[in-house]
Amino acid sequence: MDQLPLFDTPEWTRVIGVFDLETTGVDVTVDRVVTAHVGLLDAAGSVIRSRDWLADPGVEIPEGATAVHGITTARARSQGRSARDVVGEVVAALRALLDAGIPVVAYNAPYDFSLLKNEALRHGVEPILAPSPVIDPLVVDKRLDRYRPGKRTLEVVAAHYAVRLDGAHDASADAVAAGRVAQALAERFAPWLPATAHELHTRQIGWARDQAESLTEYFIRIGRLDPDDSVDGSWPIR
Repeated sequence: MDQLPLFDTPEWTRVIGVFDLETTGVDVTVDRVVTAHVGLLDAAGSVIRSRDWLADPGVEIPEGATAVHGITTARARSQGRSARDVVGEVVAALRALLDAGIPVVAYNAPYDFSLLKNEALRHGVEPILAPSPVIDPLVVDKRLDRYRPGKRTLEVVAAHYAVRLDGAHDASADAVAAGRVAQALAERFAPWLPATAHELHTRQIGWARDQAESLTEYFIRIGRLDPDDSVDGSWPIR
């Protein structure tokens, strides 16, 4: 007979949205969407709905970005749809999930949501300015297992929680893996997590701020930051 879990897994794990972007670079203010994925996972982590997009960003895709996600400028121009249409549809898909109270999982959420916000403003699409509820496995993992050594990239963290990640830096693969990592975190750390996604969202705001303050102190100590500088701890959007 299977043993019953000692603690109930938070209710938000039953249905979660997942979201990821692959882009032209790492600057959320100027870089552009190349591919996007928005999906829905059930309690077992199975994909029950998904959509993928390929955009023509309207600018050259740097070789360094192509080396990460595999999309060339030529392919984006020949096969991608207009950036405005793609951004509008991604925003609409995310807004529908959030308005329904379905939490959206995004690994390193401020990057994806901030870049999408700036793309929306660039193309005349009404942006999502305060996405909620959002679950960021990077923030949760760093809070609940803060002293674990090693990197916290999605690939490394997924392996740590025995979540399969095929094709890292593919928007679909990354989004689904991030969702499953969030569910694995919820199962492992159930006693320390709130039952609702909205309450977890609120806690992550403070956790992200604390993590940024700690990182700021470390960077100043090793000379990577000037004493007057700081790491931005705004979450889940900047």
